[in-house]
Amino acid sequence: MSAAVVVVGEGMLADQVCEELSAQYLVVRQIDFGRGVSKSTDLVLVLHDAWNPSVHQKAEEVLRPTGIRWLRGFVSFGEGVVGPLVCPDKEGCSQCADMRQLMAGRDRKEMWEMQQGLAEDGGMSRDVWATSSGLLQVASILGAEVQRILQGDEVHSEGRVCFINLKTLKSSWHSFLPDPLCAVCNKLPDDSPNAARISLKPSPKMNDSYRCRSMDDLNKVLVKDYLDHRTGILNGKMNDLIPPFADVIVNLPLFSGDEGVAGRTHSYAKSELTAILEGLERSCGMTPRGKRTVVYDSYCNLKDQALNPIKVGVHEKEKYARPEFPFQPFNPDRPINWVWGYSLLQERPILVPELLAYYSLGCGPGFVYETSNGCALGGSLEEAIFFGILEVVERDSFLMTWYAELPLPRLDPYSANDQELQMMIDRVRAVGGYDLHFYNSTMEHGIPSVWAIAKNRKQKGLNIICAAGAHLDPVLAVKSTVHELAAMMLTLDEKLESNQEEFVRMFQDSSLVQKMDDHGMLYGLPQAQERLQFLLDDNRPLRSFDEEFNWKSPHKDLTDDLQDILQKFRQLNLDVIVVDQSSSETKRNGLYCVKVLIPGMLPMTFGHHLTRVTGLERVLRVPMELGYTKKTLTFDQLNQHPHPFP
Repeated sequence: MSAAVVVVGEGMLADQVCEELSAQYLVVRQIDFGRGVSKSTDLVLVLHDAWNPSVHQKAEEVLRPTGIRWLRGFVSFGEGVVGPLVCPDKEGCSQCADMRQLMAGRDRKEMWEMQQGLAEDGGMSRDVWATSSGLLQVASILGAEVQRILQGDEVHSEGRVCFINLKTLKSSWHSFLPDPLCAVCNKLPDDSPNAARISLKPSPKMNDSYRCRSMDDLNKVLVKDYLDHRTGILNGKMNDLIPPFADVIVNLPLFSGDEGVAGRTHSYAKSELTAILEGLERSCGMTPRGKRTVVYDSYCNLKDQALNPIKVGVHEKEKYARPEFPFQPFNPDRPINWVWGYSLLQERPILVPELLAYYSLGCGPGFVYETSNGCALGGSLEEAIFFGILEVVERDSFLMTWYAELPLPRLDPYSANDQELQMMIDRVRAVGGYDLHFYNSTMEHGIPSVWAIAKNRKQKGLNIICAAGAHLDPVLAVKSTVHELAAMMLTLDEKLESNQEEFVRMFQDSSLVQKMDDHGMLYGLPQAQERLQFLLDDNRPLRSFDEEFNWKSPHKDLTDDLQDILQKFRQLNLDVIVVDQSSSETKRNGLYCVKVLIPGMLPMTFGHHLTRVTGLERVLRVPMELGYTKKTLTFDQLNQHPHPFP
């Protein structure tokens, strides 16, 4: 018995496909979904000579309850589009494909507005590029795909879309991932305390590294699943050939614009994979994509089970009083959104303000500026938590050093006896023209932390570049700072020269330091060097790695290292709160993303007016505990200049 195919639509494309299929299948033709679709239908084709978004939305509405598969074909702005094959019992529908294509496109705002307009007025009757030769090519691809679907062969269109250039007739298939926020095929689970619970499991290290997944393993899925210029979560990459090492930038398309994220290693292939992982981390940290926020209440009503936001640092009272300040003081009586995290110190679920857990939400009615501080991606939940903690520690040690102007011990990098590190330093000096200086910025917890400075030996270019690193292996911490420093060498020289007057004004008036880039560029000025003399003073002797670092990490399982860190924090009464930011997009490949908050540690902020130290008394006492000062500091004694973290 012949398979039953229903063709919904009108125009040349529908005519051609019907004619081609009628010789082999039972084809039923109808203009729209007005009379429904018979349950005995094997496949529905939705075909038009133009883009009619409302028709595809109607197809999802009518066909999803029936369980009938359907495939679409249409013409849009000079392209034929085939796919995806929508299987109602699976995630990944036509609306997911449209959203991925829209976000990956350059004119996403304009296209979104056009899509909404076409959906409201019924769409176009015919695209000007819908020529007979072009539609014949689209019909041919559709016919071949229908054959594969109905014969049970491997299909091209499940989770993929084909674009046909109607001028050249060239075609290409592009994969897309189901959108976890899709209202049609995906339903986010409600956020809950039970789902937030964390029970740490073994996470064996790979090849004596601090990772539990190898790059060779991840190489099989990262580009295939996440990087595609037409439908990918990430839609482009660029090899930066200027810095001393291999830098790759991938583009994360956001509705508000594009955001570049970087991978920095010794090879472009590995840097590309690292950049993709960084892009996924950034995507997960923007907004909840793995669970639906359901708690909306005031802190006063929730305080027995919620984090007190004051403990993670807020802005100064005087800043909030300014009419132009973008945030409002925290009001414990005002209802806000909360998400469930897990306190590893208290071993219980805990509510965290959503705007602290997802950094893009820290605007509008928010009370603080929150960055990606503490966000990390890992091949296991434990790995993500481990590296999330290290990022919080790294940035805290940097800011602690800056605010208290700590004369840190100078490190002799050659005492590490690491040939790769020596070669990296030599390359930066030879290619970049910078001398590197390293300092032990480890705080009271003992986790090895490093502040690094690159000092220009040339007459032009950024004079000073700063970076920070933290790792249980101090050599790895230093190497990460070298990669960070090298990425800014040579690439920003023209920007400094072209905008020097602007940066001089920032040097004279700190309130003009408003954006992330301003911090690093300001300290590219030679006259700003005086603010770093508390570190650059070379009267202190060089110290060896063995003299300065004593953290031991004999474990073969990363979870054991994580437990050691948590035990140290328990002794210091420093809580570690974890919010799982993972989405279906990352979990499909065993990747987990978290946001780590450690109340008491200093959060990194950008824009001098957005400094957050109020409520963080630790910045006043730790310098004394470490022997840098004779007594507890006051807030008035803290460094009043913008920090140099780039």
